[in-house]
Amino acid sequence: MNVVRREIVLVGAPVNDGAGQKGCVMGPDAYRTAGLGETLKALGHSVTDHGNVRLVHPGNVAPPNPVLRNYETYIGWTRALHAKAADLGSSPVFPIYLGGDHSMAAGTVSGQARAAAAQGRPLFVLWLDAHSDFHTLDSTASGNLHGTPLAFLCGLSGFDDLLGAPLEHPVSPENVEIMGVRSVDDAEREMLIGLGVGVSDMRRIDESGVGTLLTPFLDRVREANGLLHVSLDVDFLDPEIAPAVGTTVPGGATFREAHLVMEMLHDSGLVTSLDLVELNPFLDERGKTARLMVDLTGSLFGRRVFDRPTRSF
Repeated sequence: MNVVRREIVLVGAPVNDGAGQKGCVMGPDAYRTAGLGETLKALGHSVTDHGNVRLVHPGNVAPPNPVLRNYETYIGWTRALHAKAADLGSSPVFPIYLGGDHSMAAGTVSGQARAAAAQGRPLFVLWLDAHSDFHTLDSTASGNLHGTPLAFLCGLSGFDDLLGAPLEHPVSPENVEIMGVRSVDDAEREMLIGLGVGVSDMRRIDESGVGTLLTPFLDRVREANGLLHVSLDVDFLDPEIAPAVGTTVPGGATFREAHLVMEMLHDSGLVTSLDLVELNPFLDERGKTARLMVDLTGSLFGRRVFDRPTRSF
C-alpha cells in the first residue's frame, strides 16, 4: 500500500450556536471516542491532538439583521478558528478540524486561505453538503448562521464584523465546488449562479456519477498548483446511513459514493486540510454516524480494500 505518511493535527471546534438544534458541541469528543486518532495512526500517520479551541469574546457587537442568532458567538468562533488555522496552515502539518456546526468553516477556511496566500498559492474548497450555505447576513430568513460561511469565504459584503475588517484573502468563487447539494434557497441560487460557483447537485450525481464530476475539479486544482480544503458535512450523506445531523435532507450520498469521493481525494494527493462538521451525537444511533465519518476520513488518508497501481499524472 503506497500511503504518504502525514503529520496530522486534530483540532476540536465545539461550535454549537450556528445551528438551530443543539448537540454539535459534543462532536469533537464523539470523533475522538469513535477512534479517529487510532484509525489514522493505524494507517501509518503521526497524530497530535491539540484539544479544543477556546471561544474568543469579541465584546458587544450589534447584529446587522435582527433575525441573526448568536451573532457575537459566531464572531468569536470565527476569530479563534481563523487564528488557529492560519498558524497550522503555515506549518507542514495536515489539520483536521472536528466540529461543531458548519459556521465553524468561516474561521477554518479563512485561516487556511490566509496561509495559502502567504505561500503564493490559491486555495480551492470542496464543500460536501446538502446545503450551499451561501446566505448573506441580509438574505438569511432563519437567522441560523451555519447557512452563511461560504458566502463570507467568497468575499460577499456585510461580513466585516467577523474578523474586524474586510476579508483579506477571500476564496475565488470559481475555486469552490459544492457537491451533493439538494436544498438551496432562491437567494442563494441567484448568487451561486451569478458568481460562477461550481455546484453538483444530487441529480447531476445520479446522472453522471461522483467520479466524472470530481475529476475535472481536481484537475483544475492540480493545474493551478492549488491547495485543497475539504469541508465534509454529515448531511452530505443520506440520513439512512448518517442520522446524527439536525438538518437531514433525504436523498444524500450513498455509502459507496462517499467512500469513492474520499478515495479519489486521497489518490489525488491534493488535499491539505479537512473539516468534519455538523455531527450531532445526541441524534446518533450508538455512534453509527461518528464511526462512518471516521471510516470516511480513513479512506481520505489511504485506507483501501485492494491496492491498485498508482498512475502518474
